[in-house]
Amino acid sequence: MNPTKTIAFAALASLSLVACDNAGGGGDTRESIRAVGSSTVYPFAKQVAESFARSNTDYRSPLIESTGTGGGIQLFCSGLGPDTPDMANASRRMKVSEYERCVENGVDEIIELQIGLDGLAFASAKNGIRLNLSPKIVYEALAANPYGGEQTAKTWADVDPSLPAEPILVYGPPSTSGTRDSLKELVLEAGCKTNPEMAALKAADEDKYDQVCTEVRSDGAYVDQGEQDNLIVQKIEGNPKAVGVFGYSYLEENLDKVQGLPMNGVDPTYDNISSLEYPGARQMYVYVKKPHLRAIPGLEAFLQEWVNSWGPDGPLAKIGLVASPPEVREANAKKVSELTVLTKEDLES
Repeated sequence: MNPTKTIAFAALASLSLVACDNAGGGGDTRESIRAVGSSTVYPFAKQVAESFARSNTDYRSPLIESTGTGGGIQLFCSGLGPDTPDMANASRRMKVSEYERCVENGVDEIIELQIGLDGLAFASAKNGIRLNLSPKIVYEALAANPYGGEQTAKTWADVDPSLPAEPILVYGPPSTSGTRDSLKELVLEAGCKTNPEMAALKAADEDKYDQVCTEVRSDGAYVDQGEQDNLIVQKIEGNPKAVGVFGYSYLEENLDKVQGLPMNGVDPTYDNISSLEYPGARQMYVYVKKPHLRAIPGLEAFLQEWVNSWGPDGPLAKIGLVASPPEVREANAKKVSELTVLTKEDLES
């Protein structure tokens, strides 16, 4: 065992003793489950935490922090022990490079749960601008250098003459957000690939391809609005010509204020995301440190609370999470009961 891992496990052992000695008591010891990560998963994690607290009064309420997917996984992978989170919430799957960083820091037993589906929704104010979007249109409107050329589009009509001649103004997530990663992968890169020359660029220079296909313009047409998706809702509600990008759950929660915009003619709705017909459908995850299950009071029961909550008739569906297909829910429930550990090969498959 390397020195870093030895120190981490020593810290974890100390944490376990503290938990045992102080279970149910007060003081400053770490008796609460701590989860960090995605702003999109945040309301679902809060709902599960509240249900857990009501049905498990012997344990303290879990602490849920919205740090963004990338920032949350970075904290999660920093090591084992009381000063590190037990869980990371993610609006995309963990990257191989992130998994390798976890392992380097002694976090080599990770349980991965797919908790459901969400959609990357494009929206405008109620009675605001209406746009029939596609990945190609969004890419050409938001790319820093579309297809490697100069970005000259000022209005939506500059991108596609069928669209209104209104200035391009999109409020969206920051680079640390899993929603931003989904924007890149599901929309920007998909739009970029409509140009056949991009396949040749990828084969010749993958770094250049990534820059050309996923880098967002920085001239004010795209505005990074931070990790709080509700702020994006407020921005577009106050400007009928603006477009916002956020998780479907925030769209559903605010349908009295905003309207979803179709992508490839498909509206961002529960049914269209569930069927994966909507192009922006994506999977939501939580990651758990298996060694912390032995040290943090109630953590294993908290995982079971997720299982109890993620069905199509469960409390998470009522606040916008799209339930995974039955076989996916069953497979992930089995991971909880058997405490199945994620491997690098799983992420590469």
